[in-house]
Amino acid sequence: MSIFADVADDTIIIDTREKPRAIERILKYFDDNEIRHISSKLYCGDYQLLSNGRKVCDRKQSLAEVASNLIQDHERFRAEAIRAQEAGIELVILVEHGGNIHSLDDVVHWTNPRLYGYCKKHNISRKGNLKANIREYVNAGGQKPPIDGLQLARTMYTMSVKYGIRWEFCDKYHTGERIIEILTEGSGDG
Repeated sequence: MSIFADVADDTIIIDTREKPRAIERILKYFDDNEIRHISSKLYCGDYQLLSNGRKVCDRKQSLAEVASNLIQDHERFRAEAIRAQEAGIELVILVEHGGNIHSLDDVVHWTNPRLYGYCKKHNISRKGNLKANIREYVNAGGQKPPIDGLQLARTMYTMSVKYGIRWEFCDKYHTGERIIEILTEGSGDG
């Protein structure tokens, strides 16, 4: 029996840019739960209900990917957010990041995995007060460190306020289920 029993029966559109290997677990969840899905280019986001173009879910594999999107690919990311906002589409970004990241508030405590390589490359001691060691290195003319949890959380919050982005979090084992929950919120009885 399909998970859509309590809502209008529907099909999930998966953006063609989603790599099949990266979403094997999601596709298995859809198939195991008899959720029809097709692949098509979406205006924005990665997942959408065929019957509701006013909400999309955009999947990110980790906070490291979010950081990369918001820093290195900021203009592309911002353009997609603006495109969704101008079209009246609710953009929900689902970040696959397990552990103790359950909300935007938790992002403050995230440690960028690139920090270790940065410290190693620039011979910055990770003993003692790491922030002070990095600050000393930067004040001496050194390269800025990769974004930290506080900076990332602030940037994500700003994107929420400016462009209406909603951030959601789950571990990679529940992504398919969360996509369905997000896309069907407010539909039917369930």
